[in-house]
Amino acid sequence: MAAAAASALPVLLLSLSFAAGARSPCFTSFFSFGDSITDTGNQMLLAPDGNLPHCCFPPYGETYFGRPSGRCSDGRLIVDFIAEHLGLPLLTPFPGKLHSNDFPLGANFAEGGATALDFHFLAEKGIYNTHTNLSLQVEIDRFKELLATICSSPSGKQCKDYLSKSLILLGEIGGIDYNRAFFEDVASDKIIAIVPYVVAEIGKSVKQLVELGAVTILIPGNLPIGCWPGYLTKFWSPNKEDYDPLSGCLVWYNNFAQHHNKLLQQEIVRLQKLYPHTNLMYGDYFGSATRFHRHPENFGTY
Repeated sequence: MAAAAASALPVLLLSLSFAAGARSPCFTSFFSFGDSITDTGNQMLLAPDGNLPHCCFPPYGETYFGRPSGRCSDGRLIVDFIAEHLGLPLLTPFPGKLHSNDFPLGANFAEGGATALDFHFLAEKGIYNTHTNLSLQVEIDRFKELLATICSSPSGKQCKDYLSKSLILLGEIGGIDYNRAFFEDVASDKIIAIVPYVVAEIGKSVKQLVELGAVTILIPGNLPIGCWPGYLTKFWSPNKEDYDPLSGCLVWYNNFAQHHNKLLQQEIVRLQKLYPHTNLMYGDYFGSATRFHRHPENFGTY
């Protein structure tokens, strides 16, 4: 999942163009939220004793860190490449109960398995996240906890000035909500019905961040889930027309992801009008990953 997402990197960096490795003239700190696509170690730090996730064992991390780093990847994640491009250190995971001095240039609140909607809301819809009860709002609350140690008042001018020079990566988030539902065989119409709630929760988080002082927020959409091995295996079809002839991916599931992305983009446009002083950017993970799946030979994987 993280490897496919990494192909979105060139698109995301177009809006952050300056000399790679040099400290960004625009951003002095970097914060991120999301699930395993963005998690740089929170899942590992928060796992119960004796119940470490699979990302904490080899071969994860072998191509860059030389050891498992808590990332669900063989190397770096999109968030790592963005940090490097900003001239900032790789983001330290924030599991809570740590002092602001540990995070002078930002922090990562993303955790593998995190959902956009909270556990109780999903349970009411017949969707059970047995992996974790961590939701996007919990991540936002942890961010507020850290912010309170950085600034005298999270809603005061000092924090607003600080966050105005920060880049926020909000997501990808919501994919786990859908994955759990699909793999628990929840009816497709019920899964489609929760998409507006997922998008609204992301929008609520954007509003909270903006009201705290954030100005630049990058909000990625969902990936082409119809290309993932788990979906291709579980939802295998004998009908040729169910597959994209260029990529071999399942058309219906990719259309579902695009439905989420369409609503998310509409929400971003609405919020941009509500907060004209901000720079709210949509991150097209879907389009970039689709190019990877359709033309793997262009990316050294074929």
